[in-house]
Amino acid sequence: MFELFQLRCFVALAEELHFGRAAARLFMTQPPLSRQIQLLEHAVGVRLLERSTRSVALTTAGRSFYLNARQLLKQADQAATEARRIDKGQAGRVIFGFTAVAGYELIPDLLAAARTALPEIDIVLKEMVSLEQAAALSSNLIDLGFTRPLSAQSPFSKALLLSEPLLLAVHRAHPLANKEGIEPADLRSEPLIMHSPDEGKYFYNLITALLTAASIDPPHAQYLEQNHTILSMVRKSLGVAIVPASAGHLQIPDVVLKPLWDSAIRAEIYLAWRADSHNPALETVRRFALQHCMQRT
Repeated sequence: MFELFQLRCFVALAEELHFGRAAARLFMTQPPLSRQIQLLEHAVGVRLLERSTRSVALTTAGRSFYLNARQLLKQADQAATEARRIDKGQAGRVIFGFTAVAGYELIPDLLAAARTALPEIDIVLKEMVSLEQAAALSSNLIDLGFTRPLSAQSPFSKALLLSEPLLLAVHRAHPLANKEGIEPADLRSEPLIMHSPDEGKYFYNLITALLTAASIDPPHAQYLEQNHTILSMVRKSLGVAIVPASAGHLQIPDVVLKPLWDSAIRAEIYLAWRADSHNPALETVRRFALQHCMQRT
């Protein structure tokens, strides 16, 4: 088999058609250049050049081989460049896990910005709840997670991306839709469409803490998992609901969001990752995500 160096010698000679000029271009002398051409022709099994004491010319086979040799050298150079870019984190593939709430605006906004700023990094999205993201990070199935707060014992590195208030969602025709602010007494007898204590555990615990601190226990109409389903129930006047402010991006018709009496209890989204990851592109995307999210706030 021939070597890349032999191809480079041949391409230089094919373009210069002069051993002296080709050798100077390659920073070598003529005898080693001539030897490399002989070895190449022996490996290919055909004569690629017609030589005389006065001229050098490509054979018909040589002209065809020249075009393919240039393409092979170009691909080899591209492969080396790509490998260096991946090693430096300038190219590659990063897999994002994200919760449904992050998918309302945060993820689409970040992905659109990344396509412009990091065009050579392929970002793959996987929607999953926070517990699934923790398991996926542990198994290296995802590189980064947009997750709700993880336990204090979590082994992952993390940074706060978003902190948002909880709001009351009511039908536009509901009497509470016209109030400036919602007080605990307003919810004492209102049927509450609540996040599930299993699939929606984070919001269930957050909202339960809010209600307990206000000493109210409104009747629960339904337990559901996703905010878009909860708001659809509110739209049908089946109850009211407490949701994160980002749920407003869903723009469910006839549903309005009202501020609550306590803005100290907030829903948070973190960026989580493994500090021992071997994916060079991870650090590039992580820095970009943090900077982008800080600019949004």
